[in-house]
Amino acid sequence: MRVVLFGSTGMVGQGALRECLLAPDVQSVLAVVRKATGQVHPKLRELEHADFGDFRALECDFAGADACFYCLGITAVGTSESEYERVTHDYAIAAASVLARVAPRMTFVFVSADGADETGRSRVRWARVKGRTESEIRALPFARVVVFRPALIQPLHGIRSRTRIYSLVYTATKPLLPFLLRLFPGYVSTTERIGRAMLRVARSGAPKSVLVTRDMNELGATPH
Repeated sequence: MRVVLFGSTGMVGQGALRECLLAPDVQSVLAVVRKATGQVHPKLRELEHADFGDFRALECDFAGADACFYCLGITAVGTSESEYERVTHDYAIAAASVLARVAPRMTFVFVSADGADETGRSRVRWARVKGRTESEIRALPFARVVVFRPALIQPLHGIRSRTRIYSLVYTATKPLLPFLLRLFPGYVSTTERIGRAMLRVARSGAPKSVLVTRDMNELGATPH
Protein backbone atom coordinates (compact mmCIF):
# COMPACT_ATOMS: atom_id res chain seq x y z
CA MET A 1 0.00 0.00 0.00
CA ARG A 2 1.25 3.47 -0.93
CA VAL A 3 0.06 6.22 1.41
CA VAL A 4 0.01 10.00 1.02
CA LEU A 5 -0.04 11.79 4.37
CA PHE A 6 -0.87 15.40 5.18
CA GLY A 7 -0.32 16.80 8.66
CA SER A 8 2.41 14.36 9.63
CA THR A 9 3.78 16.70 12.31
CA GLY A 10 0.45 17.12 14.11
CA MET A 11 -0.71 14.83 16.88
CA VAL A 12 -3.05 12.66 14.79
CA GLY A 13 -0.66 12.74 11.84
CA GLN A 14 2.24 11.56 13.98
CA GLY A 15 0.13 8.64 15.11
CA ALA A 16 -0.87 7.79 11.56
CA LEU A 17 2.72 7.98 10.39
CA ARG A 18 3.95 5.72 13.18
CA GLU A 19 1.36 3.06 12.39
CA CYS A 20 2.08 3.26 8.66
CA LEU A 21 5.79 2.74 9.20
CA LEU A 22 5.08 -0.25 11.44
CA ALA A 23 2.58 -1.88 9.07
CA PRO A 24 4.12 -4.65 6.92
CA ASP A 25 1.75 -4.00 4.02
CA VAL A 26 2.58 -0.29 3.71
CA GLN A 27 5.25 0.01 1.06
CA SER A 28 5.79 3.75 1.21
CA VAL A 29 4.59 6.94 2.86
CA LEU A 30 4.74 10.29 1.08
CA ALA A 31 4.47 12.99 3.74
CA VAL A 32 3.67 16.38 2.23
CA VAL A 33 5.19 19.09 4.44
CA ARG A 34 6.08 22.75 4.32
CA LYS A 35 9.40 22.09 6.01
CA ALA A 36 11.20 18.77 6.24
CA THR A 37 11.54 17.36 9.76
CA GLY A 38 14.61 15.30 8.96
CA GLN A 39 12.95 12.07 10.05
CA VAL A 40 14.53 9.13 8.28
CA HIS A 41 12.91 5.78 7.54
CA PRO A 42 13.23 3.44 4.54
CA LYS A 43 9.49 3.77 3.83
CA LEU A 44 9.24 7.53 4.34
CA ARG A 45 9.70 10.33 1.84
CA GLU A 46 9.11 13.89 2.99
CA LEU A 47 8.08 16.17 0.15
CA GLU A 48 8.47 19.90 0.81
CA HIS A 49 5.80 22.05 -0.79
CA ALA A 50 5.36 25.77 -0.20
CA ASP A 51 1.86 26.47 -1.52
CA PHE A 52 -0.76 24.35 0.22
CA GLY A 53 -3.44 26.08 -1.79
CA ASP A 54 -2.26 24.48 -5.03
CA PHE A 55 -0.94 20.93 -5.39
CA ARG A 56 -1.05 20.63 -9.16
CA ALA A 57 2.73 20.50 -9.34
CA LEU A 58 2.66 17.25 -7.33
CA GLU A 59 0.40 15.27 -9.66
CA CYS A 60 3.17 12.89 -10.65
CA ASP A 61 4.09 12.31 -7.00
CA PHE A 62 0.48 11.51 -6.11
CA ALA A 63 -0.32 9.28 -9.07
CA GLY A 64 -0.93 5.65 -8.18
CA ALA A 65 -1.32 6.17 -4.43
CA ASP A 66 -3.65 3.74 -2.67
CA ALA A 67 -4.68 5.90 0.28
CA CYS A 68 -4.51 9.43 1.62
CA PHE A 69 -4.68 10.20 5.31
CA TYR A 70 -5.51 13.89 5.57
CA CYS A 71 -4.68 14.88 9.16
CA LEU A 72 -3.80 18.54 8.63
CA GLY A 73 -5.72 20.88 10.90
CA ILE A 74 -5.66 24.00 13.02
CA THR A 75 -7.41 25.04 16.21
CA ALA A 76 -10.17 27.62 15.96
CA VAL A 77 -9.08 29.12 19.28
CA GLY A 78 -7.30 32.40 18.63
CA THR A 79 -7.46 31.92 14.85
CA SER A 80 -9.03 34.45 12.51
CA GLU A 81 -12.03 33.37 10.46
CA SER A 82 -10.14 33.73 7.18
CA GLU A 83 -7.13 31.75 8.38
CA TYR A 84 -9.26 28.96 9.78
CA GLU A 85 -11.21 28.76 6.52
CA ARG A 86 -8.02 28.69 4.47
CA VAL A 87 -6.28 25.95 6.45
CA THR A 88 -9.30 23.79 7.24
CA HIS A 89 -11.26 24.04 4.00
CA ASP A 90 -9.16 25.49 1.19
CA TYR A 91 -6.05 23.39 1.77
CA ALA A 92 -8.05 20.18 2.12
CA ILE A 93 -10.06 20.79 -1.05
CA ALA A 94 -6.93 21.75 -2.98
CA ALA A 95 -5.25 18.47 -2.01
CA ALA A 96 -8.31 16.27 -2.46
CA SER A 97 -9.15 17.71 -5.88
CA VAL A 98 -5.74 16.84 -7.30
CA LEU A 99 -5.69 13.41 -5.69
CA ALA A 100 -9.16 12.57 -7.02
CA ARG A 101 -7.98 13.39 -10.52
CA VAL A 102 -4.71 11.42 -10.52
CA ALA A 103 -5.55 8.60 -8.07
CA PRO A 104 -9.35 8.12 -8.18
CA ARG A 105 -9.19 4.53 -6.94
CA MET A 106 -7.69 5.53 -3.62
CA THR A 107 -9.29 5.66 -0.19
CA PHE A 108 -9.35 9.20 1.18
CA VAL A 109 -9.54 9.53 4.96
CA PHE A 110 -10.35 13.03 6.17
CA VAL A 111 -9.80 13.77 9.86
CA SER A 112 -12.53 16.14 10.98
CA ALA A 113 -13.76 16.57 14.54
CA ASP A 114 -16.58 15.48 16.80
CA GLY A 115 -19.38 18.00 16.42
CA ALA A 116 -18.75 18.87 12.77
CA ASP A 117 -22.00 19.96 11.11
CA GLU A 118 -22.48 19.26 7.42
CA THR A 119 -25.97 20.83 7.42
CA GLY A 120 -24.51 24.31 7.83
CA ARG A 121 -26.99 25.19 10.55
CA SER A 122 -24.63 25.13 13.52
CA ARG A 123 -23.96 28.43 15.26
CA VAL A 124 -20.37 27.30 15.80
CA ARG A 125 -18.09 28.50 13.02
CA TRP A 126 -15.57 25.66 13.10
CA ALA A 127 -18.34 23.05 13.03
CA ARG A 128 -19.81 24.58 9.86
CA VAL A 129 -16.43 24.82 8.14
CA LYS A 130 -15.51 21.24 9.02
CA GLY A 131 -18.89 19.96 7.90
CA ARG A 132 -18.79 21.79 4.58
CA THR A 133 -15.30 20.46 3.93
CA GLU A 134 -16.47 16.91 4.63
CA SER A 135 -19.36 17.27 2.17
CA GLU A 136 -17.21 18.67 -0.62
CA ILE A 137 -14.62 15.93 -0.26
CA ARG A 138 -17.29 13.23 -0.29
CA ALA A 139 -18.57 14.67 -3.57
CA LEU A 140 -15.23 14.03 -5.27
CA PRO A 141 -14.83 10.88 -7.40
CA PHE A 142 -12.76 8.77 -5.02
CA ALA A 143 -13.33 5.04 -4.72
CA ARG A 144 -13.95 5.60 -1.00
CA VAL A 145 -14.11 8.61 1.31
CA VAL A 146 -14.27 8.08 5.05
CA VAL A 147 -14.53 10.91 7.57
CA PHE A 148 -13.04 10.49 11.04
CA ARG A 149 -14.61 12.60 13.81
CA PRO A 150 -12.47 12.06 16.92
CA ALA A 151 -13.26 13.67 20.27
CA LEU A 152 -10.67 13.47 23.08
CA ILE A 153 -7.41 11.84 22.00
CA GLN A 154 -4.71 10.36 24.21
CA PRO A 155 -1.27 10.82 22.62
CA LEU A 156 0.97 7.77 22.99
CA HIS A 157 4.57 6.77 22.23
CA GLY A 158 6.03 10.20 22.92
CA ILE A 159 3.66 12.01 20.57
CA ARG A 160 2.69 15.54 21.64
CA SER A 161 0.30 18.12 20.29
CA ARG A 162 1.93 21.17 18.71
CA THR A 163 -1.02 23.31 19.82
CA ARG A 164 -0.05 24.78 23.18
CA ILE A 165 -3.49 24.75 24.77
CA TYR A 166 -4.09 21.12 23.74
CA SER A 167 -0.64 20.12 24.96
CA LEU A 168 -1.37 21.64 28.38
CA VAL A 169 -4.73 19.87 28.58
CA TYR A 170 -3.25 16.49 27.61
CA THR A 171 -0.42 16.91 30.09
CA ALA A 172 -2.80 17.79 32.91
CA THR A 173 -5.17 14.91 32.17
CA LYS A 174 -2.56 12.29 31.25
CA PRO A 175 -3.02 10.19 34.42
CA LEU A 176 -6.78 10.05 33.83
CA LEU A 177 -6.89 9.32 30.10
CA PRO A 178 -6.35 5.51 30.30
CA PHE A 179 -9.26 5.26 32.73
CA LEU A 180 -11.42 7.55 30.63
CA LEU A 181 -10.67 5.42 27.57
CA ARG A 182 -12.01 2.33 29.34
CA LEU A 183 -14.99 4.12 30.87
CA PHE A 184 -15.96 6.24 27.86
CA PRO A 185 -14.89 4.46 24.64
CA GLY A 186 -17.36 6.62 22.76
CA TYR A 187 -15.50 9.80 23.64
CA VAL A 188 -11.82 8.95 24.16
CA SER A 189 -9.38 7.34 21.74
CA THR A 190 -5.60 7.21 21.25
CA THR A 191 -3.24 8.22 18.49
CA GLU A 192 -2.40 4.55 18.09
CA ARG A 193 -5.98 3.37 17.64
CA ILE A 194 -6.82 6.17 15.24
CA GLY A 195 -3.77 5.37 13.10
CA ARG A 196 -4.61 1.67 13.07
CA ALA A 197 -8.22 2.46 12.20
CA MET A 198 -7.07 4.48 9.19
CA LEU A 199 -5.08 1.54 7.90
CA ARG A 200 -7.99 -0.83 8.52
CA VAL A 201 -10.27 1.44 6.46
CA ALA A 202 -7.71 1.69 3.66
CA ARG A 203 -7.38 -2.09 3.54
CA SER A 204 -10.97 -3.23 3.75
CA GLY A 205 -13.33 -0.28 3.93
CA ALA A 206 -15.52 1.02 6.73
CA PRO A 207 -19.00 0.17 8.03
CA LYS A 208 -20.11 3.74 7.27
CA SER A 209 -18.78 6.92 5.71
CA VAL A 210 -18.51 8.90 8.96
CA LEU A 211 -16.73 7.28 11.91
CA VAL A 212 -16.95 8.59 15.45
CA THR A 213 -14.69 7.76 18.35
CA ARG A 214 -16.34 4.45 19.24
CA ASP A 215 -16.01 3.26 15.63
CA MET A 216 -12.33 4.19 15.52
CA ASN A 217 -11.65 2.38 18.77
CA GLU A 218 -13.30 -0.79 17.46
CA LEU A 219 -11.46 -0.69 14.13
CA GLY A 220 -8.12 0.20 15.69
CA ALA A 221 -8.22 -2.17 18.65
CA THR A 222 -6.19 -4.92 17.00
CA PRO A 223 -2.48 -4.61 16.11
CA HIS A 224 -1.07 -4.98 12.63
